[in-house]
This record gives sequence, C-alpha cells and structure tokens, in this order.
Amino acid sequence: MKRIITFGTYDVFHVGHVNLLQRAAALGDQLIVGVSTDALNYSKKQRYPVYNQNDRMKIINSLRYVNLCFEEESLEKKRDYILQYNADTLVMGDDWKGKFDEFKDICEVVYLERTPSVSTTQIIEVISSSPEQP
Repeated sequence: MKRIITFGTYDVFHVGHVNLLQRAAALGDQLIVGVSTDALNYSKKQRYPVYNQNDRMKIINSLRYVNLCFEEESLEKKRDYILQYNADTLVMGDDWKGKFDEFKDICEVVYLERTPSVSTTQIIEVISSSPEQP
C-alpha cells in the first residue's frame, strides 16, 4: 500500500485545494493530510485563518479521497509526521519546489503544479477590498 502525505492550511477552501488533493490521492492508495493548526498558521503568517482548525479539518475529512487528517502543530515536525504515518511520498504544491528535498532520504518528494490564478490570500484580499453593500 502506497501512502501519500501532504500538508496545508486549507483556509477558504477552493478549487485549487481540491485539484491538489485529488492529484495527490491519485499517486497512491491512501492520502494523509496534515492541516496547520491555528497557532501554526499565526506563527507563519501573523494572522489567524478565516476558518478555525476544527472547521478546516472537518472540510478536509469530508473529502472522499482523503483517508486521514491530522493537526500539523509544527513545521519542524514534518520529518516526524512522515515517519509516524509511514508515508511513501510527500506531495506539496510547486510554490514550495525544493524546500522539502531534505526528506528525500525517507520518502519520495513530489511537487505538483498549482492551479493558476487561485490562492486563498488573493481571495481574502478581493473580499476585504470589496465595497460594502448598503
């Protein structure tokens, strides 16, 4: 059985997330997804996600091609998570290309092309800059 692992915040869930997770799942038999905790997201971006970690985990767990979802509490624990879940392949978006090559000693590392013109940050910026309706 080939296990695939990936990580993300998955805030303001969109088609880019769906595409990445579907393509990651197609690479193996099981897809395991680490969802960044609220605290981890704040430490990375100095802002909390729009949706809290319980809601984001519920969204990810509801997808038919996700077999297991867990809370990613620390970026420094990626190696531990890969080993803990016996992952054969780590999949990340190509915006991270090269950043996780250090794990090639314990698993295959694959960077998938992101869906063009879709990002959570862009969506949040568009929403926050839209004029309020009367």
